[in-house]
Order: sequence, then C-alpha cells, then structure tokens
Amino acid sequence: MSGTSRARVPYQPALDGVRALAVAAVLAFHGGVAALPGGFLGVDAFFVLSGFLITSLLLAEHRHTGRIDLVAFWGRRARRLLPALLLVLLVVLLVSRKVMPGTELGALRWDELAALGYVANWRMANRRGDYFTATGSPSPLQHTWSLGIEEQFYLLWPLLLIALLGWAAKRGAVPPARRLGLALPVVLLGAAGSALAAAALFTPGAVDRVYYGTDTRAVALLVGAALAVLLARRGDAVAGRPARHRVLGALALAGAVLTGWCWATADGGDSWLYRGGLTVAALAVAVVVAHAVVSPASPTARLLALAPLVWLGRISYGVYLWHWPLFQWITAERTGLTGFTLLAARCAVTLAAAGGSYLLVERPIRRARRLPRPAPALAGTAVAGVAAVAVLGTVPPAPPPKPAIALDAAPPAAGAAAGSPTPVPPARRPGRRPGPPRIAFLGDSVSWSLGTYLPEQEKFTVSVRAVQGCGIARLPEVRYIGEPHPNYPGCEHWDDRWQRGVRADDPDVAVILLDRWELMDRKLDGRWQHVGEPAFDRYLAGELDKAVGIASGRGAHVTLLTAPYTRRAERPDGGLWPEDDPARVDAWNRLLRAAAERHHATVLDLNRRACPEGRFAWEAGGVRVRSDGLHFTPEGVQRWIAPWLLPELYRLAVRGA
Repeated sequence: MSGTSRARVPYQPALDGVRALAVAAVLAFHGGVAALPGGFLGVDAFFVLSGFLITSLLLAEHRHTGRIDLVAFWGRRARRLLPALLLVLLVVLLVSRKVMPGTELGALRWDELAALGYVANWRMANRRGDYFTATGSPSPLQHTWSLGIEEQFYLLWPLLLIALLGWAAKRGAVPPARRLGLALPVVLLGAAGSALAAAALFTPGAVDRVYYGTDTRAVALLVGAALAVLLARRGDAVAGRPARHRVLGALALAGAVLTGWCWATADGGDSWLYRGGLTVAALAVAVVVAHAVVSPASPTARLLALAPLVWLGRISYGVYLWHWPLFQWITAERTGLTGFTLLAARCAVTLAAAGGSYLLVERPIRRARRLPRPAPALAGTAVAGVAAVAVLGTVPPAPPPKPAIALDAAPPAAGAAAGSPTPVPPARRPGRRPGPPRIAFLGDSVSWSLGTYLPEQEKFTVSVRAVQGCGIARLPEVRYIGEPHPNYPGCEHWDDRWQRGVRADDPDVAVILLDRWELMDRKLDGRWQHVGEPAFDRYLAGELDKAVGIASGRGAHVTLLTAPYTRRAERPDGGLWPEDDPARVDAWNRLLRAAAERHHATVLDLNRRACPEGRFAWEAGGVRVRSDGLHFTPEGVQRWIAPWLLPELYRLAVRGA
C-alpha cells in the first residue's frame, strides 16, 4: 500500500497499475460485489509489490554505495506513510465520538493506539478475547492490520538483508551477482517457513490468528523480496532493458488468470487458502510484476500503465486508508442507498478524500526537499499528540444518574402505621429462603445487558446469570453475518450453567431473554435451516421447553421476554443479514408464546417496548436504547425499559404469580 520512495530504481508506471487493480479489488470486496468474494487478496498483491520495491530499493542503494543507510530508509518510510495515517486517525476519532456508542469507545482507543504503533494486526488477531469487542461493530480501523504487517517488514527486513549481504560478502572473492545468488535461497526459505506456519496454525474455527499474523502473512512480502533479489542478480530490473521474454510472458498471462480466479472464488475461511493458497496467489502476482518490469514494452506493462490505472495507483495508499472508515459511516440506513448506488457513493467519497490527502498532505511532504531540522522531533510530537487524543478522546461519557423506579407494591400489611414505609411482602412460595423477592435473568448477552444495567432496588434483588455468546440452540455449525461461526466454548452445556445459576439464586421470578443465536442459520439434518422452518422450529421448541423447565426447577415463575427487532450490521451492499430479518424475530416470538402456554409462563412484550413503532429503533422514549443494534444501553434500560419492566416483575414476585 506504499509507493516507491526516493531511490535509484527507475519508475515503472505499470506497478501503479498493479496497485490500482489491488485496491479496486479490496473496495469491491468491502462493497459487497458478489463477483469478487476473494477481493481481499488484493492486500496480498500489495504485499508482493511492497516486498519487491523495498528490496529493490535497498539492493540498489547497496550496489551504488556499498552500504544501506537504515536511518535514512526508515525516515523516508515514515515521511511517506505517517502523515496520511495520522490524518485518518484524527478524523476517525472525531467522527466516532459522534456516531459510535459509548460502550465501544474503549475498544476504539486500543485500535487507535495499535494502528499508531503499527501492531494493529496483532490487535485484530486477539480482539476475540472480549465478547463485546469481538462481536461489536467492525472497528473503523480494522483495515490497518495490513499496514502493521508492512511496517514490521520495513523495520526488520533491512536488518536481515544487511546480515544476508554481509554473510555473502564473507564468502571470499565472489562477484556481487553471485552474492545475491547465495542470499536468494535464504529468502525463499523464509517464504516457505511463513507458508508452513500458516498451514500449521490454521484451524477452521479460529482463522484470525493466521489471517492477521505477521509470521503467517509474510509469505507474500518475501515472495516479492525474492523476486527483487532474482531480478537484481540478472540486472534486468535495474537497467530496464526492453528484452522479450516469451516464457515469462506466458507465465504472466497464467498468473493474471490465476489471480482473477482467486479473487473471484476465494473465501476468507477456506482451508486451502492457508494451506498453500496464499503462496500460490503471491506467486501469481509476482510473475505479472516480473514481466511488467523486465519487459516494459510488453502488453502486460502497457495494459497496466493505462492512465486511469496509473492515477488510481498513485493515490492507492490514501484510497486504502480512507475507504474502510468511510464505508462504515456511509451506510444504507443513513443514506437510503443500497447495492450499486451505495457502492458508487462510497467510492466517490473515498476517491475525493484520498485525492485531497494526496494533493494536500502526502505529496507536499514527500516532495519537500527540505524539512525543518527538528523534523524527527516534530514527527514524534505529532505521534504523541494523536496518541493522547486517542486516549482522552475515547473516554466514554459519564453515565447518567440511575433514576428511582416507582414500584406498584402490594397493599401494606395489616396494622402498619400510617405513613410508615411499606413492608416488603414475602413471595408466596413454600420453602423459599427468607429475604426479599429475588429475580434472576437468564439468556444470552442481550439478557446480560438488560439485567446488568437495571437500577438497584431496595425491595427485591436482581441476579444476572445470562451467558454472553450463548443461546439455547447448540447445533455446532452456525452462519453469522455471512460467515461460519462456531459456538463459543461451553455453549453446548448451557443447560448445566443455567441449572447452577438457578440453584445458587433460588429466584422467585426467572426472566428469560434470547435474541440472537436462535435467529441464525444452523445446519440441521444436513442442510442450513432457520427459525420459521418446521423442522428447525421443532428443534427450538424442544430446547425452549428445556430452558423453561430449568428456570422453574426450584419453583420460580418463568417470564419470557419477546425478542426486540435488531440491526446488528449491514451487509456490504446495504441489506440486512438474515438474522436481522424481522420475520425471523416474529417467528421466534411466536415460539415463545406457544411455550408460555404450554408451561403457564408469563410473556412480556419487550419488543413492543424497545420498538414502539413496530420496527427496529435506535431510540425510544427520547433516549438511545440500543448500543450496537442488538444490546441495550445503560440509559435506555434505566430510563425507558426499567420503568415498564420492573413493576411487572415485582408484582409477579410478590404475588407469587
């Protein structure tokens, strides 16, 4: 994603064409273009090109000066890459404060700092450590993982290359070209090691470690580096002689076809991709680059050097930086656009932002012959300033004071003095433990957010036994926002966890809220099914009967809350994912009501309260009730849901239903 910096390697416009096609593939992939499900491999094309160019620059400097000036090299890289990144980070902070729920600002803080330190790939690989972070809205800085890998390469590779060249020089009176020949097998060995690491670490249920790991994705960078060493040894890459290479041309054609096939068919979860596919994809791009460089008059080079491609390639770094946050902000919900028109709007704004960044920030700083003498100090100050803004600007606003909820209690006990506090009547359940009524929340993370954010009450106690990430459906093959998603560890034993919670709390009222995991596609009887289909409904009804039986196991009255409509995430084309389909929510709520009739349970219509107009709503009663389209906000629970819900639960508890 970086361009050539100041060096002695001749400019090759065809390489800008490679950049253009790579960034176009990424935009198409993130824009939901169905014909390019593997467009994410455009990043690997960038990696190959970066490995090739950086190594070519370093070798050219070594050949002309006999040394590599690391400080100057790293300074040029910072001068090329850092200003635009700092600008994007500041804009993301400012916009996110307005559009992102406060509950997700803490995660954004770490994303900002990781991007600033060029370790975002490791941050993204480990975001699943926190459930709400892992399942939250995509980070507006998620795409900076690739910048982290490249910057780590820029930091380490020159050191390794110097060591390789020094080792080769110690081999005696060996010509320079021969020295490069000695270094080439080591570079290829590193690429092979990266490919083997990807194959060894890949597991279908945990792709992030392999997808984001520097060690597992370095193969494309090292393939590009190996190409630079190979061509430098031949001399063609430097001299740029217009020699014809029919074999290389045929390989380039095959590489272009193979690249197109990969972009049109690959899926991020495909096992073949991490068991050699990434290496094959990198080699396919490498032969195209090789032919364009060795034969600048070839059809390959001429096609890649078309003016529109060259223009897009020159601003590709900015396009990549800006596209992801802009795609997250320019949504169907905000614009009313879907499909191609939405993608066109996103791309137009992205190109405008990238063009402005290139003309006003990147090119002036890059072309400036003289920067202020304290330029490193100024750069450090800018980085520190952005880091400070990232820390201070992502502090969630202070929660509002919890309101007092008026409970419609039972009448005062006989003989109570006038004006004295109303005593808490005991729940009418034989054998219950002494004390005020107890209400327990069971279910998934939506139930957790509701029960956790309720204001504290003096007349009864609330416990939350909901399990984040676990519903009652436990079929192991799940599709979530269009991708395979395993059950979280322990979810297959949700019934055991519920039983332990009910035994520990001995509630008078057990509240069950399930909203997400029962709405997803799951594989049943060998095919993908979902709520609303007869066989799947029978499966869910059986699990629901078990859930109600566990909740009432110690005599508690069971209250089922209807699932509110959700809008967890848009598809890239602006449509809804299947699990956000209101028809699925309605089908699930019908199952709830049928179960309530079978078990003489109570149904409270939370859906109507959270979505008073009969469709998904971010706000109700003048407050924001949903943080991310699924979970509840503290203020929404305390100011809108609790005044309706708590009196109902209190009456059920004290009257023994």
